[in-house]
Amino acid sequence: MLKDLFFKLNKKVNDKKEPGVFESNESIITKCPNCKKILYSKELYKRLNVCSNCDHHLMITSTERMDALLDKDSGTALFEGITSVNPLDFPNYESKIENDKIKTGLNEAVIVHEGTIDGSPAVIAIMDPRFRMGSMGSAVGEKLARAFNHATEKRMPVVVFTASGGARMQEGIISLMQMAKVSVAVERHNNAGLLYIAYMTNPTTGGVSASFASVGDINLAEKGALIGFAGRRVIEETIKEKLPDDFQTAEFLLKHGQLDEVVDRRNMRDYLSRILMMHSEVK
Repeated sequence: MLKDLFFKLNKKVNDKKEPGVFESNESIITKCPNCKKILYSKELYKRLNVCSNCDHHLMITSTERMDALLDKDSGTALFEGITSVNPLDFPNYESKIENDKIKTGLNEAVIVHEGTIDGSPAVIAIMDPRFRMGSMGSAVGEKLARAFNHATEKRMPVVVFTASGGARMQEGIISLMQMAKVSVAVERHNNAGLLYIAYMTNPTTGGVSASFASVGDINLAEKGALIGFAGRRVIEETIKEKLPDDFQTAEFLLKHGQLDEVVDRRNMRDYLSRILMMHSEVK
């Protein structure tokens, strides 16, 4: 009974939650995993799941983030019919995909919308770590490549929120090929003189961090996000040195020139709005 107070109850997959509206079937309070403070879930949701005590950024779903970003009734979902198959006949892969679909209400680990942010048009892609840890399978790569191609044809900027464990092991080399496929689509978009904003969230690792997540015209990250290719232990064993405590955090990368800015989630809409507006005026 007491445990239910600290964790959100399972929600019905088909229920559509309005932005900023707290559901009655959620737990009353949530415990911050960073500072351990007890927070009212209703107020936490209004702050986009950012702790009021320590500013720790708790997990937010792709649909919640999309709702918080886009102007009301401006979003159009793209490529929703694309989903994973089992090209390598990996055991139990289909059942795991189906379970994730039921659990998240998504068809894949990334959603793509065309819409406006404070009136500025953009194509927005948001990865969701609840679906196979946001891993990059063939369907994820296809949706992202099509997002860039669609934006190139319509001469629109692209914003990609990354959150991924990297390649999807059940698809082997096919998963790794998505790094090149998406990067080619990014380059076509760039050659057309269009803006790409890469926005890294927790976690952005593996092949995703090594490819399209790191090649934006503007590279942003969310506060405290884990960003890196290989794990800390692997790196330490390879170089035989102890790494700094803040290694592979957004703040560490900003300090070493690999990011343009670290942004509080509560400011992401205003921050992106200003960038998109300036880009529109330059054009």
